[in-house]
Amino acid sequence: MQIPTLIDMLASRAEGPPILRLTVADVAPNAPPPALDMSYDELGAKLINFARSRNMSMDFRVVTTSPADAFTSLVDQLRVQQLVLDGTEALVVNCHMLLHTVPDETAGSVSLAQPVSLRTMLLKSLRTLDPNLVVVVEEDADFTAGDVVGRLRAAFNFLWIPYDAVDTFLPKGSEQRRWYEAEIGWKVENVLAQEGVDRVERQEDRARWDQRMRSAGFRAVAFGEEAAGEVKAMLNEHAAGWGMKREDDDLLLTWKGHNVVFASAWAPS
Repeated sequence: MQIPTLIDMLASRAEGPPILRLTVADVAPNAPPPALDMSYDELGAKLINFARSRNMSMDFRVVTTSPADAFTSLVDQLRVQQLVLDGTEALVVNCHMLLHTVPDETAGSVSLAQPVSLRTMLLKSLRTLDPNLVVVVEEDADFTAGDVVGRLRAAFNFLWIPYDAVDTFLPKGSEQRRWYEAEIGWKVENVLAQEGVDRVERQEDRARWDQRMRSAGFRAVAFGEEAAGEVKAMLNEHAAGWGMKREDDDLLLTWKGHNVVFASAWAPS
């Protein structure tokens, strides 16, 4: 729903719609669930047709990349596009549930003049692109403990939330419920049983991501009251149990008062 909503908003601008260029990271075949239920070709065609229905031009591009090398091919592609466009277009990087899959310090460091994690490398690479905005959306959890007991405790304290939400909204035995439960089960197994680059569920909490973004040369940008109000109204109307609150400049999605997912926006400092 993110991109159609964005297209609708851009198409309604008083000065007319811009050209939207969407570059998507394809991390298959090692992508964690949920898997896309259509090919990227199909997705691109649907979005382009939707944009046309709003009298808007759209370019859709897919870049095969991997969190194991900090999405290097994706960043390189964005850099090339910037050179071609000569800085005439705004660049917005939407990091939606992907940053945590990049190896952090607990997975080892890259051998440079000073050891640095791939996660740090990625954020600094994004900063060199001088984007107009970077949006970070991640679960507000910490699965980076070096020992299994620590990760088990963290998983127990957080992953009851999606199970409880599924149990609340989806009937037992339904296909959609089985799909969601399989996704949660995959995450539990990955957090507890995998190591090295195979353990991609390396979530960090909101405070740690804020620290990383500031260290990489970004400053926080607050979400507008109108956008926050629309999200909160939608949750209040359609999603009992879910809520939204502000903490500092971030928005947090909550389940029965417990933090689940945060969204933060960043601009170069």
